[in-house]
Amino acid sequence: MSVFSLSQSEKEARLLPELSALTERHRERCAPYSRILSATGHDVGRAYDGLADLPWLPVRLFKTHELRSVPADEVVKVLTSSGTTGDVSRIYLDREAAAGQTRMLAATLRTVLGPRRLPMLVVDSRGVVADRRSYSARGAGMLGMMNFGRDHAFALDEHGALDLPAIKAFLARHGGEPFLIFGFTFMVWLYLYETGGLDLSNGTLIHSGGWKKLADRAVDNDAFRRRLAADTGLTKVHNFYGMVEQIGTVFLEGPDGGSLYCPDFADVIIRDPATWAELPPGQPGLIEVVSTLPTSYPGHLLLTEDLGVVHGVDDGSWPGKRFSVLGRLPRAEARGCSDTFAEAA
Repeated sequence: MSVFSLSQSEKEARLLPELSALTERHRERCAPYSRILSATGHDVGRAYDGLADLPWLPVRLFKTHELRSVPADEVVKVLTSSGTTGDVSRIYLDREAAAGQTRMLAATLRTVLGPRRLPMLVVDSRGVVADRRSYSARGAGMLGMMNFGRDHAFALDEHGALDLPAIKAFLARHGGEPFLIFGFTFMVWLYLYETGGLDLSNGTLIHSGGWKKLADRAVDNDAFRRRLAADTGLTKVHNFYGMVEQIGTVFLEGPDGGSLYCPDFADVIIRDPATWAELPPGQPGLIEVVSTLPTSYPGHLLLTEDLGVVHGVDDGSWPGKRFSVLGRLPRAEARGCSDTFAEAA
């Protein structure tokens, strides 16, 4: 069953009680979060009329505070964000939360990948997922996606250099059948498109991040899709928006290729950066991401430092809101997984 099935009104009716209950769960189990709610007027038992009324946290708080709703001895994974300064978010997952995010990520991606695990080309280095307990955002994204593939090949060697023989060997084995490609956007462009001469016509690409570097090459999303199709035959291309602070929740580019969509367990709210009021479709503002998946830490309602705009509601390839990410808030920290590649490699 698709997780892109609910109209916006149906989604809000389902999400509001679930997110209200999650707010109370985290209040009871995370003392710093409870103090934040009290200080901002969100007292126990308060009723909320809509999703936009629920109490959000600035995503940056996860860089400065330890926010978890489970005992330390129940934490099985600690995920870190990809900020370019010394401050990184730390996200604490217990077994329940880790299983839930894996299950719902799978349900989301099955919409475009189908039920079978496909041969997979990873546009990165194997070393990024070497540590099995603590991951960077880049490593967490890679490892999560690798669950949907088989016979994995890596486009980069252990030093982060192009491994063209490995790419060609993978395509020789699997290029004649459906296969999966995963990578951060700039790296896909640099190591697959600009390498030239590759036939990727049977591939499905899942990609995210790295648009800032591509802007320097005058490549936007339309040009990215158009030139990949013309020069490599790759036409099944799906961008996504997600972050380590809501791991497992991805907002996926629909088959129309022009907008991101919200799965049934998640939503976005665009807020005026001056008043915090919800903005209507067509007006750009700050993106708040909403998800029922964060159960081990209070990350269910997060105000990001990203700018976006809702283009329409219930009028696209899938129901619900369709939106675009416009970039980072001016002076906000650069945090994209692939934009930190040069520093990490």
